[in-house]
Amino acid sequence: MINLTRRSAIAAGTASLASMVLGGPVDAQSRKILIIASSQDIPNFDPHIATGYSASMLLRNTYDSLVRVEGNPPNPVPHLATSWTVSPDGTEYVFKLDPAAKFHDGSSVTAEAVQYSFNRLLRLNQGNAWMIQGIVDEKSVQPVDAQTVRIKLVKPFVAFLQVLPWVWVVNPKDVEANKGSDNGQTYLRSNLAGSGAFRVRRAEPGNLYELERVANAWKQGGGNLTGAIWKITRETATQRLMLQRGEAHIAVDLTSEDMDAIKDRPNVVSVIEPEYRTFSIKLNTKHGPLADVNLRKAIAYAFNYQSLLDSGGYAKLMTGPLPDGIFGHDPSLQVYRTDLAKAKEYLAKSKYPNGGIKLSIAHVSGLEQQRRWSLVLLDNLKQLNIELDVKPMIWPDMVALTRSPEAMPDFFCVYQTANYGDPDNIAFAAYHSSRNGNWQNPVYANPKVDDLIMRARAETDEEKRKALYGEFQRIVVDDTPDIFGVIEKRKLALRSDVQNFRFTPVASNAIELFPLSLR
Repeated sequence: MINLTRRSAIAAGTASLASMVLGGPVDAQSRKILIIASSQDIPNFDPHIATGYSASMLLRNTYDSLVRVEGNPPNPVPHLATSWTVSPDGTEYVFKLDPAAKFHDGSSVTAEAVQYSFNRLLRLNQGNAWMIQGIVDEKSVQPVDAQTVRIKLVKPFVAFLQVLPWVWVVNPKDVEANKGSDNGQTYLRSNLAGSGAFRVRRAEPGNLYELERVANAWKQGGGNLTGAIWKITRETATQRLMLQRGEAHIAVDLTSEDMDAIKDRPNVVSVIEPEYRTFSIKLNTKHGPLADVNLRKAIAYAFNYQSLLDSGGYAKLMTGPLPDGIFGHDPSLQVYRTDLAKAKEYLAKSKYPNGGIKLSIAHVSGLEQQRRWSLVLLDNLKQLNIELDVKPMIWPDMVALTRSPEAMPDFFCVYQTANYGDPDNIAFAAYHSSRNGNWQNPVYANPKVDDLIMRARAETDEEKRKALYGEFQRIVVDDTPDIFGVIEKRKLALRSDVQNFRFTPVASNAIELFPLSLR
């Protein structure tokens, strides 16, 4: 009998995976399979429901959108649409579709498919619907002819082109044939109706997802990959070891310590780049003890921000809800910093003046920095006579907890990476009440904040828009729905045989496969 430790079992499994995928010299010439190590499972395949970086990786490779982004800073470039025009008042867009664009079943991607997809997204009001909420309605998207679509905005939205890469176009015929009673949600949870360069070959939740290149895909060019494997690897140290040993080509969740450990390692390339990526701890403002704003403020003052920063590595402290450097951010904003006297002052004003309660925090299992930050909070709460139950969980289970205030833990660890470089991305997704029940904003709601966000989305005057975001930040800080944590640099690592990777500071861990090659 052979006894395997957990670590050696993992090593054996990943070595077996690498051997199976990479094969010998003959196989390597015909198959180019990229292995990506990630801690995050893919909860759903539905392009109008699923969110999070793992889902974004799957969707951006199996579906297409009107435009995509590339470059640093990121810019919209043609995708399904080869060109577009914008009216002088910024409310009407006309897109010309690529006549070569085909869904996986061989049918053409038409203006009617674009209309169907926008309306399904709005109807379901989940996933990325928040990006176009109040900006378009069910009458906004109209076919002009088979390859031309007109979109008339309900109100101006300065970031409209930037959000379009995240509005995926589905095959109406596939969805309608499997519509059921839930608009095709059951079908699309585990099936595709896309036009992307890749399709799902194998799905093993909790283990791996294998993508394969679509034969005779409509989009020509790109790299030489024949497929890719999204390998679920909970521990970042294991991701690093897989990379060092050549058992993975890309690791997307490495800590600062991991990045330091691989520095100058042969055949490994580090990517450490500025990105609008924030870490915060969201508080359950609707249910349980943290519905008390004075208790929330007590905890915010008790928190040791220096310890957070010390274990953050390539990071700096946040100054409020918006990341530094983004339009509208107020660097002079008065935010919480460690002050035990003030913490006890607010605790005395709360319903729990002597503490004596037990709270809970959920973090992603295997993400070492989230675990450390949870332990920082545990230590700080002891000073207020409050206990903390630290719960490591897999991401889909954490997402499920955000569907109701009663299910959500008291504290919820969240990384949020901007999908587009505009303050609306963070403001709407993380603080508008229409997002309640989603991981980006499980419970927080304030009508004044909602109004400011909606006004800022439509405001084309820069100074007025900046003032709206200034007021938004001040109100959110006073409400204390989050412990504002750190802005992290994106940390990725690649094997040197990965070719044509270009860093773009939006969802850069949702790896785009099409341009990549393996040497």
